Amino acid sequence: MRLALDLSAAAASAGEVPVGAVVTRAGEVVATSANAMRTDHDPTAHAEIVAIRRAGLALGTSRLDECDLWVTLEPCAMCAGAIALARFARLYYAAEDPKGGAVAHGPRLFAQPTCHHRPEVYAGIGAGEAAEQLRAFFATRRD
Repeated sequence: MRLALDLSAAAASAGEVPVGAVVTRAGEVVATSANAMRTDHDPTAHAEIVAIRRAGLALGTSRLDECDLWVTLEPCAMCAGAIALARFARLYYAAEDPKGGAVAHGPRLFAQPTCHHRPEVYAGIGAGEAAEQLRAFFATRRD
């Protein structure tokens, strides 16, 4: 999670919403990313989506069932759907997102009968730091 938090901080410095993601397999980093929606002019360039794409390319497969995803914010519905489709073994996330999250909040995607793959989910790892990064980022936008 430390690497994801560092990527998140770098995203904030670049003017992106501070979210970082890391894909690992057997404890080794396979791919990393941070939010790039503004930079790439792409509404789908969430940290998770970009990291999933990079991991698929790096491993030469769309099945990431031996991989774990570490992300600094509870994934939204789009990202949770991609996580399920990629068949991640485990999802670790830091801060909860009551407004836009789709794992513990909102649609609770992995609990839906139409979700054919459910990763193990571990929440709250590094939550304080991730939440502070988000608060600080948005505080500068509201002044």
